[in-house]
Amino acid sequence: MENTKLKKSIFKAPGGKSYLLPFILVTSLFLMWGLAHGLLDVLNKHFQEAFTMTKAQSGLVQFSTYIAYGVFGIPAGLFMRRYGYKKGILLGLSIYAVGAFGFIPAAFMGSADPFLIALFVVACGLCILETAANPYATVLGPKESAAQRLNLSQSFNGLGWILGPYIGGQLILGASANDTMALTKPYILTGLCVVVIAVFIFFTKLPDIVEEDEVKETADTKLKPMWQHKHFVLAVIAQFLYCAAQTGIFSFFINYVTEHDTTTTPVQAAQYLAFGGMLLFMIGRLSGSVIMAKFKPNKILAFYAFMCCVTMILVILPLGYVSLYALYVTFFFMSIMFPTIFALGLADMGSYTKKASSYIIVGVSGGAFAPMLMGYLGEENMAVGFIIPLVCFAYILFFGLKGFKMR
Repeated sequence: MENTKLKKSIFKAPGGKSYLLPFILVTSLFLMWGLAHGLLDVLNKHFQEAFTMTKAQSGLVQFSTYIAYGVFGIPAGLFMRRYGYKKGILLGLSIYAVGAFGFIPAAFMGSADPFLIALFVVACGLCILETAANPYATVLGPKESAAQRLNLSQSFNGLGWILGPYIGGQLILGASANDTMALTKPYILTGLCVVVIAVFIFFTKLPDIVEEDEVKETADTKLKPMWQHKHFVLAVIAQFLYCAAQTGIFSFFINYVTEHDTTTTPVQAAQYLAFGGMLLFMIGRLSGSVIMAKFKPNKILAFYAFMCCVTMILVILPLGYVSLYALYVTFFFMSIMFPTIFALGLADMGSYTKKASSYIIVGVSGGAFAPMLMGYLGEENMAVGFIIPLVCFAYILFFGLKGFKMR
């Protein structure tokens, strides 16, 4: 009975209005972009074989995706500020669908470049969706439960991360390296799903939330400039480094596993990624939403970052299965970082919330650079490349302990 009251309370506005239905619709978006990101980790390995790429070169898969966040993050925020969340969501879904269906002509061109362009288009749509959905989830209820609500939405993002490697492993890695048409199958499926969701959202009335402090902006002549909110600036850096760490770990999981156990095939490693690492990732986000009802988000973030530092050290050291198990455990402790950093960075931003969220989304572009750098360092021994995530988690530990409160 107590849990039921909790679930209802986190979706109610101060006036008593329920935002449960809008929250469910927005949460479906988290699932879809989780699926898109999960497919990248399979593409990374497949491109190494299909297009004869080194590990560093295969990092272009992530680069072409995450660089879009650096390009479109700020324009997405400006669009949202002018036209609202719903129109932003519909625009993001439309671009996502165009990029997904772009895999069809790319399959007939015989090179990696058309696929990379299609991935960039998909990512432009994802960037807009994330710029809209992340802050939207934080304001669909009481302010004090923003981080808890965002972690709940992000848990479905974790489900997408599970489905992506599994579907991609079966349809892509299970096919011949020369079968470029296999690359289109998961993207045609996701493209169709995106179209259905876009139609449903178009015909559903979604509230255009006005942030609590936005109403007071005109009366507040001493409004503090956005970039003087130090906790927000440090959150942008933290998000950049977190996405670098997450993307690098996800991208080279299959390489790491197949190097540690030569009897493991890439298809099996993709299944381990889906039902081992990504399942722990989802469990971490689900449990994180519950834990945050009892403990302060920054303390949980700091503890989880510390544990990730420990696991990364174990991954780098040649400890056999201990190193491998440590890599799995990292997925659990990474799970709450993105939404928690996001929520802490937007705290007390008032009328800057939409604009500030776009800059935090720009931080996602950190995922564009880590895979290539990790691939370069780990070309001969993949474990060495995990030095990069270790450095990133060390900064996040600082942010959770001190950076979040520098207002």
